[in-house]
Amino acid sequence: MDGDVRRRLAEAAERVREHETVGGQVELLRRSVEEAERQLDGLRHAYEREQQDVERLEGRSLTRVVASLRGTRDDDLTRERAEAELAARREADARARLAGLRRDHRAAQARHAELAGAPAAYAALLDERERLLRAGRDRRADRLAALAAEQDWLTARARRVEEAARAAAAARTALAAVRDRLARADGWSTYDTFFGGGLVGSVMKHDRMDDAAAAARVADRWLAVLRTELAGLPGGWVAPELEVGELTRFTDIFLDNIFTDLAVRGRIRRAREAVDRAGTAVDRLRDQLAAEAGEVHRRRAAAAAERVGLLTAP
Repeated sequence: MDGDVRRRLAEAAERVREHETVGGQVELLRRSVEEAERQLDGLRHAYEREQQDVERLEGRSLTRVVASLRGTRDDDLTRERAEAELAARREADARARLAGLRRDHRAAQARHAELAGAPAAYAALLDERERLLRAGRDRRADRLAALAAEQDWLTARARRVEEAARAAAAARTALAAVRDRLARADGWSTYDTFFGGGLVGSVMKHDRMDDAAAAARVADRWLAVLRTELAGLPGGWVAPELEVGELTRFTDIFLDNIFTDLAVRGRIRRAREAVDRAGTAVDRLRDQLAAEAGEVHRRRAAAAAERVGLLTAP
């Protein structure tokens, strides 16, 4: 029975290899078809231009009149007809080449579709042989069990890393929104402080500060999600806090003076620095998570390759 499974495994592996090869051919032919279509379009336009030149010399056009007056009409017409014929042949050749590429592409797609079930069939046969080896207490059974457990652990870790990476990306986007709102508040604060913004400047400044506070609350929520996701990852992962402080309203909207304006401006500047620190920390976390995802992928591929090696050996 095991010999029959090994034979079917070899045949299934060959179909998987063909499936991958044909898949590459499908993609290559798709790009070739697109390029041939662009070339044909250019050659078609070139032929149309050459044909128009011929028609201008043959018909009642200014081109014909000028050529007749110069005594070159016959020579010009012969040359233009030759160029038009050459352009027509080039277009015809390109059209034939495109038709052939399209046929090849359709044939490759059809074969790829026929082999679509090959990977799943191969995986099922690998599972079948693993069950046989484990049931027969083959010397490879313990290692296969260990590899299965490692794959389960790596799969779970990959999922946690992916979820943390999504949370980090969302947090980074939210922090960018806070930075944008604070930059606008800072601009109005500068105007209000140094250029006599008055009541309008104060109102606009505090409106922008309210916008920044709302954006900061969104960023805080995403940072909390990120901390939750990182808590499930071993290794001491830490997400930053957004220590902006309260962007509360100040009395300068009614008591407009340089000291209160400067205090508000200082608070906005400190908030911008805090957001920049949090953004830098999140960027660093994203790089670390990307590296971790790459390492998990490498380990999963290595474990899968070792398993296949064990299961396909005599």
